[in-house]
Amino acid sequence: MTLSDTDPALAVQAERVGGRIRDMRRARSFTLVQLAEAAGLSHPFLSQLERGLASPSMASLERIARALGTSQVELLSVDEPRSRHGHRSEPADAVSVVRAGTGARGPFSEGSARMLVEGARAFHPMEYHGGNAEYGDSFIHDEDEWVYVLDGRIEVDLGGRADPLRFAPGDALYLAGGTAHRLRSSDGDAFRLLIVKEHPARL
Repeated sequence: MTLSDTDPALAVQAERVGGRIRDMRRARSFTLVQLAEAAGLSHPFLSQLERGLASPSMASLERIARALGTSQVELLSVDEPRSRHGHRSEPADAVSVVRAGTGARGPFSEGSARMLVEGARAFHPMEYHGGNAEYGDSFIHDEDEWVYVLDGRIEVDLGGRADPLRFAPGDALYLAGGTAHRLRSSDGDAFRLLIVKEHPARL
């Protein structure tokens, strides 16, 4: 029995998420085996996910996202539907409008994010809310990233630097792809960021 036999809507979502995982894996030149090992999942299970034959748990999705240097919300905010051959069926609309209180939401790093665009776009803007006083895991990904502090104060650890960079409202940071980074609240209070990430390369 397949997902389409039990819940057609779930099957469509699984196919889209699986296609997104496959796109990001290929953009990073990972094999299925390499990604499975990095995420601590079995190769056959990951293969089923990419083909839309299985639906990942949130725990599995988080492990895959971490291994890809991305987040659950980016994997879940999938592009438009795909054909069975993995190609997008229609081009994205010229205009995308995301109203206040809408947009795909989900975990991102140590907090949560709301995607501010829909469809296949050249970059992914998101509103990020956090408040962690301790650093989480470092992220490293091929895409360039731009960060703007809307509220609160943060510290960003860039790994090789001796001291973290400190930011207050109105400050911005640009990170070239491949730069390891992690952040936390510098005063223990909540913070809100605008983050714009380059879209992973497409085949």
